[in-house]
Amino acid sequence: MSDDVTIPGIAILGSGSMGSAILSGLLQPGVTVSGGIRVTNRTRAKADELARLDGVTSLSLDDDPDANRTAVRGARVVLVAVKPAMVPDLLRTIADALEPGTLVISVAAGVTVATFESLLPSSIPVLRSMPNTPSVVGRGVTGLSAGTRSSADDLALARAVFETVGTVVEVPEDQLDALSTISGSGPAYVFLLIEELTKTAVAKGFTPEQAAVLVNGTFRGAAELLAQSDKTPEQLRIQVTSPKGTTERAIEVLQRAQLSGVFDEATDAALARSKELAAGA
Repeated sequence: MSDDVTIPGIAILGSGSMGSAILSGLLQPGVTVSGGIRVTNRTRAKADELARLDGVTSLSLDDDPDANRTAVRGARVVLVAVKPAMVPDLLRTIADALEPGTLVISVAAGVTVATFESLLPSSIPVLRSMPNTPSVVGRGVTGLSAGTRSSADDLALARAVFETVGTVVEVPEDQLDALSTISGSGPAYVFLLIEELTKTAVAKGFTPEQAAVLVNGTFRGAAELLAQSDKTPEQLRIQVTSPKGTTERAIEVLQRAQLSGVFDEATDAALARSKELAAGA
């Protein structure tokens, strides 16, 4: 996020990891929420913790069973960030408390726009999002899909919200599950690679602490180099790989492992599981 941004009043229903990540983005310098931020949480302890944040009205369902209805009244944007199984009951609870035109954004994995639209009044536009966990540190990638009732202005407003925690890719909803197998699950793939290379470093005689410095620092540095470079990952790899050198020999071994096919198979498996979950399996 490079420029100052103003967002209208927003309610975040559910303050788990993703709801809290988006909240942290809205509280950054340069972000103004003109109509205030209201956040709901099931427990009083969590609500009290969030209430200490400047500009945040924190409501607990322990204290007020109607907290979600209270939070959405007058909000221009409502983020639904509860667990997927809780979404239908939540939508039924808030449906008649929403003002016409309120933008409702799903942050609940696997819950379709059709589900949201079927449970909310026809005057309520809906968008579906798929953020990933690096949103917690402002380096997220969020997939964003329009609903049948949403406008270009709604999409632009949702983009502004998620750009406070990273970058946004707009895709049709039928691509969102595939996107989740890349950017949604992607951090786990990176952590697995780091985990395995760290084990290799330890096996070569480095202490676990040394191995962590070597591997974590290398991944972070490589990612930052890619971010700041105008070169593609392939060009940067070739730049590191001297002809007939040690890196070339290692890369040959990795390429023999058919990593492209492995990633195809892994993401296909994730996509198949996503469809099973959507079907209630």
